[in-house]
Amino acid sequence: MQVLGIVGHSDAGKTTLVERLTERLSERGRVATVKHCTHPPDVDTEGKDTARHRGAGASETVALTDDGAWFATGEQRSLTETLDELAPEYDYALVEGYSDASIPKVVLGDREAADPVVHRADSGGAADLDAVVDAMLDRDPYVTLEALVGEVKRSADEDRAGAIATFTGRVRARDSPDDPPTEFLEFERYDEVAADRMAELQRSLEDRDGVYAVALHHKTGVVKAGEDIVFVVVLAGHRGEAFRAVEDGINRLKEEVPLFKKEVTVEDEFWAHDR
Repeated sequence: MQVLGIVGHSDAGKTTLVERLTERLSERGRVATVKHCTHPPDVDTEGKDTARHRGAGASETVALTDDGAWFATGEQRSLTETLDELAPEYDYALVEGYSDASIPKVVLGDREAADPVVHRADSGGAADLDAVVDAMLDRDPYVTLEALVGEVKRSADEDRAGAIATFTGRVRARDSPDDPPTEFLEFERYDEVAADRMAELQRSLEDRDGVYAVALHHKTGVVKAGEDIVFVVVLAGHRGEAFRAVEDGINRLKEEVPLFKKEVTVEDEFWAHDR
């Protein structure tokens, strides 16, 4: 799923740009939108019953209409959790607001925003849609384990598969109790070489007997302690074939794909290849 944030002051035309992009992108695939609200939206105008449900202790409430529309509200949902839930089902997510989020974003007007900023425009109505879409598609997609599982399940050989095995690598805060905590890892790669090596590895694993589909993904940029870094997903006929392919997949990915890791702890920072 490609993610793009749209940030700006209240009169900058953020919603206008979301509308323009949604119309353009919906020709390519499914689009979800997320809006940063300063107060709860009125999802139930007849008595606000959903608010009463939450007041009684419900953690999440869903309102359904006769024509199939639905609205959901709840407590303690972060932007990351929301994008994680959207990723398996949608091709694009447009996020209005969240200027501090570490997602690619378009900045309207003179609003300050955290990197990565991929495009700037005076207003939502004046933004060059072609340039905005190209900038979004030039970034890495937002990938989750669930999205990759869904991808391999769409294999033409899915009906012959009795196993899906996965591996998730995450940022370890420390190796031992006495280690200084790791705050984050930062990954860089040689883009073209890394993509070719990843594709070669995927093809090699899928050429094995009993392996029907493989999905691989390694994040780049800053990944904080406790967050996921890398995924390997294998669809296979039996669990033995799936387990072996997953183990070989992660081992070969670390050995063959040119990725460079910088570790930042509370006391130090260093590139792993220098150690």
